[in-house]
Amino acid sequence: MWRYATILLIIAALGGLESCGTTVDPGQRGLRWYPLSEGLTTETLKSGFYWRAPWNDVFVYDVRLQSYTELVDALSADDLLVKLKPAIIMRPIAGEVYFLAQEIGPDFYPRVVRPELLAAVRSVVSNYPMVSVPEMSAEIASKVQAVVVEKLKGRHLEVHSVALADIELAKIVLEAVERKQAKEQEKEQKEFELVIAEKDAEIARRRVLGEGDTIRIKSEGEAEGVKIRALGQARAQETITKTLTAEYLRYKLYDSPNAKMVLLPDNLRVPILINPDQDRGAKASSEALLHAEQEATGRGQ
Repeated sequence: MWRYATILLIIAALGGLESCGTTVDPGQRGLRWYPLSEGLTTETLKSGFYWRAPWNDVFVYDVRLQSYTELVDALSADDLLVKLKPAIIMRPIAGEVYFLAQEIGPDFYPRVVRPELLAAVRSVVSNYPMVSVPEMSAEIASKVQAVVVEKLKGRHLEVHSVALADIELAKIVLEAVERKQAKEQEKEQKEFELVIAEKDAEIARRRVLGEGDTIRIKSEGEAEGVKIRALGQARAQETITKTLTAEYLRYKLYDSPNAKMVLLPDNLRVPILINPDQDRGAKASSEALLHAEQEATGRGQ
């Protein structure tokens, strides 16, 4: 029986010893609490195991970075509802845990940080149109962080970052945005088709101008050719006119194989018939010659 009693005594002793000590884990800071004497001590306990009396205590603060996410309903600049999920990453300042415990306590996030975060998000989002909130989320988060950091100055808390994890727009606005995008796409398509039509018209106009230039050049060339030929013919005619003398014509007459030579006295005023009709040719020629001789003889007498 005494063995069982000994074991129970040891267990009770270990339990008592455990209740008389507190472990501060890495990444935590502790503060001793003496309710019957000095109260909260200013000494900050680092990681380790610390003995204490059963009626005393050690308050532990986690000084590692911690993330908190909230769901916020905010109104945009155009008075439209936007639902956002801001996430803030922060921690207590390790060297100021005593002051944090004195002024705020371990529930610093719900008492101080959360209200400032919600107010900052609503304030910043109210400066943006609803449709621009998603694309400007990084800028909005940066401004929210600046506001929160300013509000938490002197509160012994360090804000590492603020981000917008999710953004939900009103359904009616989303439908309006989709309709607007469809209209813009249709407008862009029409503008594209107009540009293509203008290009086609420009190509057709240049083709017509090219064909007109070709015809004009061809006409000018033909006119120039006619002008050159006419000028050449005029110069040739002028040359012929200058060289076509009476002596040259007589020479050509005599030189022709079809020419006939008729010798007539000077000042003879008798018509001469060349190549008369066949049945009268010989007779007419003889009579004409006889008449010419008689007239010449009479003149001589």
